[in-house]
Amino acid sequence: MKGRPLRYTPRRDAGLHAYERVLEHAGFSPVAGVDEAGRGACAGPLVVGAVILAGGKRGRIEGLTDSKLLTPARREELYAEIIERALAWSVIVIPCHDIDRIGVHRCNITGMRRALAALERRPAYVLSDGFPVPGVGVPSLAVIKGDQVAACVAAASIVAKVTRDRIMVALHDRYPQYGFDEHKGYVTRDHSAALAEHGPCPEHRFSYVNVGRALRKNGEVMAIGEDAGEDLLGEIPGDGRTEEGAPA
Repeated sequence: MKGRPLRYTPRRDAGLHAYERVLEHAGFSPVAGVDEAGRGACAGPLVVGAVILAGGKRGRIEGLTDSKLLTPARREELYAEIIERALAWSVIVIPCHDIDRIGVHRCNITGMRRALAALERRPAYVLSDGFPVPGVGVPSLAVIKGDQVAACVAAASIVAKVTRDRIMVALHDRYPQYGFDEHKGYVTRDHSAALAEHGPCPEHRFSYVNVGRALRKNGEVMAIGEDAGEDLLGEIPGDGRTEEGAPA
């Protein structure tokens, strides 16, 4: 193996690109970051992003951090810059019925594998946010708060978050009574009140306790647009890439 052995890990104050520099120094290049958006929501899909940033100045994108710490406008700006300058990127959208069928954690792991496999460049190393992703075929490391300390993971979190937010805004047009454009499917006071009044729609996760409670109380599912999830990607503004690499 070219390069020097990886005998240390970077300090948190060494900069957002420190992990990539250390791994490149040890002979692992390129490095992919992978992260998800929507794990804690009770409605809408789980979205997984994977990004390989370019080396040198092209890969130094100012302002990268955990997508949740950014304003929506700033996320959109960084998303456009990541898509333009990344060496490779991919997005996987996992619908709510798959989450109900096999569970959110299994969907998360499977989605991360699929996102990494969909990259146009095969990574030599993978950094994931928070927990390990087995079965990716290359060495990997789970990094605590990875989207705040590793540039490629931060970029993946932004790609996933912006893609999911666009999906939830499109869902609001079909189910305006829930306010998906505001809370993006997460559990808030307004969302809980809407669930209690209207019951769940097909984009809710029926395996979640609060959704099941609302279903039992209302006795039916809001049926408008039951095929909503099948064609939403075609309605999302801006560029995107699915696992097959087709324009979204």
